[in-house]
Amino acid sequence: MASTQEFTYQDVAEHNTKKDLYLVIHDVVYDATKFVDEHPGGEEVLLDVAGQDSTEAFEDVGHSDEARETLEALKVGVLKRKSGDPKPKTPLPGAVAPAANTQSAGLGVGLYAIVLIGGLAAFYAYQYLQQQQGAQKA
Repeated sequence: MASTQEFTYQDVAEHNTKKDLYLVIHDVVYDATKFVDEHPGGEEVLLDVAGQDSTEAFEDVGHSDEARETLEALKVGVLKRKSGDPKPKTPLPGAVAPAANTQSAGLGVGLYAIVLIGGLAAFYAYQYLQQQQGAQKA
């Protein structure tokens, strides 16, 4: 069984043209050269991230399962990180997200309650004033 080819950021960065285009998504290296002309978003989208870590751009778009299958067919290796390499902009699959800060009190439901109570108070004040004016005219 063949071993997986490892690429450094420098290796990937050298493949940044339409005729030779590599991308890194979740530390996996893909050769998108053959796919540039077929990409539904146009070649410019791929050229903007050519030779770079494209994880954030790929995930921000929300690609379909079909797109992910196409991507799998373009896989050529994995990224071998070295010290000094840029950190991934989005967590790797399976990475644990930091715990949510539940200690600070947010406005959330409390704000809705204040707005609702204020609205009700204004409504009843308006009704009261209307009754007072009606009583003065009678």
